[in-house]
Amino acid sequence: MGYKDLHFPESTTFLVTGAAGFIGSNLCEAILAKGCNVRALDDLSTGKQANVDLFADNPKYTFIKGDIKDFYTCMKACEGVDYVLNQAAWGSVPRSIEMPLFYCKNNIDGTLNMLEAARQNKVKKFVYASSSSVYGDEPNLPKTEGREGNLLSPYALTKRCDEEWAKQYTMHYGLDTYGLRYFNVFGRRQDPDGAYAAVIPKFLKQLLNGETPTINGDGRQSRDFTYIENVIEANLKACLAPHEAAGQAFNIAYGGREYLIDIYYGLTDALRISVEPNFGPDRKGDIKHSNADISKAKRLLGYNPDYSFQDGIKLAIEWYKENL
Repeated sequence: MGYKDLHFPESTTFLVTGAAGFIGSNLCEAILAKGCNVRALDDLSTGKQANVDLFADNPKYTFIKGDIKDFYTCMKACEGVDYVLNQAAWGSVPRSIEMPLFYCKNNIDGTLNMLEAARQNKVKKFVYASSSSVYGDEPNLPKTEGREGNLLSPYALTKRCDEEWAKQYTMHYGLDTYGLRYFNVFGRRQDPDGAYAAVIPKFLKQLLNGETPTINGDGRQSRDFTYIENVIEANLKACLAPHEAAGQAFNIAYGGREYLIDIYYGLTDALRISVEPNFGPDRKGDIKHSNADISKAKRLLGYNPDYSFQDGIKLAIEWYKENL
């Protein structure tokens, strides 16, 4: 069963942090489509106003421009909220290596503020974005919860700290928390711009603009690319998950494995463009291969992703062709 069949009373209020971002805005859209209330929180430091302007006329939607580093803002945002979907964070492994203090304040202190605000406001469930980067240099595939390696970046460290804090809030304060370890999410509204842009939208924009993309490394690195609809499903199913599953983290992926070079040529074929890529150096802190065991999320959250990579990439290509 996908998320579109899940039922929440129309009086339900969700708080989505990082709402103006790629994943956050898609969550807002899906929740509003169910007729529930959405309170969106974002400081617009990395998110885009245009992503949430889409919902501005919906009477069930409220936007708060605010920063999760400010505890008072978090407290106000959590008032009367049933479920928190905490997506607010700064992404990018290489950028975190350049800005460790900033990442600590945003991704750890900010998440801790949200956890405490959710606890004090008696929120039912706290679902938060973690990352596959927490597996670090653990070489075995597929990646399995409980078998993590040495962390390779400050970004990965912040996500691991978030998981440990969330576990404490379930253990000591009775707040049901569910960590979602996202594996290379892609889809509509993912930002193609900037030095740290995700690879699929970046390649698509460059190819559509007649530019030659650069692949970091030899292109033989592999990732478990996960379409946005699967991530929406995981968040909403976590809101309905049993208390017994709380205080844990779950791999959220499709469970497949795609090589960057194959994706590149798949995009050029789909766009009917013949351009050979450039190859650059490996990105510092990046892992070589990523592939998820999603059996724990299936068992405890009822997660059952509907969209394969092939399904998702077709939809993503169409969206970018219409919107770039």
